[in-house]
Amino acid sequence: MLSHLLLMRHSKSSWPDDIESDHERPLTESGKETAHAIGHLLSARNYAPDIIWSSDAARTRQTAMALIRAIEGAQTVLYNSQLYHASALQMLSICEREVEPSGNLMILGHNPGISAFHEYLTRQSHPYSPASCAVLARQDYKGESWLDPKAWRLIDFINPKELGL
Repeated sequence: MLSHLLLMRHSKSSWPDDIESDHERPLTESGKETAHAIGHLLSARNYAPDIIWSSDAARTRQTAMALIRAIEGAQTVLYNSQLYHASALQMLSICEREVEPSGNLMILGHNPGISAFHEYLTRQSHPYSPASCAVLARQDYKGESWLDPKAWRLIDFINPKELGL
């Protein structure tokens, strides 16, 4: 059974002159460092993801790699092209087609979809600057779907700006 659900926006990216598509935008050096620091922080707070479902954009791939380099133990990263700029409704549909994983799951995506999905699950609006990460804990709720908002409670929100990253 899934115990924690993490929602994260990719780290800070850039648009170099030689990149023609938004999909291929890379992280900045500070974005890589911030993602690595967030990985350490998630580990220190015992929220490290066991599995990451990520958009397949270059910046989310690089964010995922920086995270898992900072987290001890094995993690699985599954890239899904449908998560690229997915809306909250699209994210919900993607998740509904999957079997509920066990442990801690991170969904790594883009704004405005990730913040809208956060609002769907928590009924709270929250801004997501680059590399922000919400941590939701599973409640003692016996609903039919692991994606029912009643099943989750926001227990932490990591904003790199507030941490000086």
